[in-house]
Amino acid sequence: MGKLFAGFSGGNRFSENKKELKTFFGKEGVKIIDVSIETSEIFGEIKSGLRKKGKMIPLNDIWIAAHAVETGAKLITYDAHFKNINGLRLWEEFS
Repeated sequence: MGKLFAGFSGGNRFSENKKELKTFFGKEGVKIIDVSIETSEIFGEIKSGLRKKGKMIPLNDIWIAAHAVETGAKLITYDAHFKNINGLRLWEEFS
């Protein structure tokens, strides 16, 4: 969410984007999840694996990937660097 708000702050549609995000969070099946010990362990595994491959990505994206791996969710993204993460499910229409 921090990444989204940072993007909103850098644009000229902050209020509109914030309103749309609040609407999205109000939809059935959408929930905000906290960082758990398991999330942190997965984060460490992903970061270590990327470092060994020489394919580091932004730390915030590693946290996003860790949550997706932990919950089994498919990540919707245009960022190709997520393809370097083992065990991460990507929504194919966006990758």
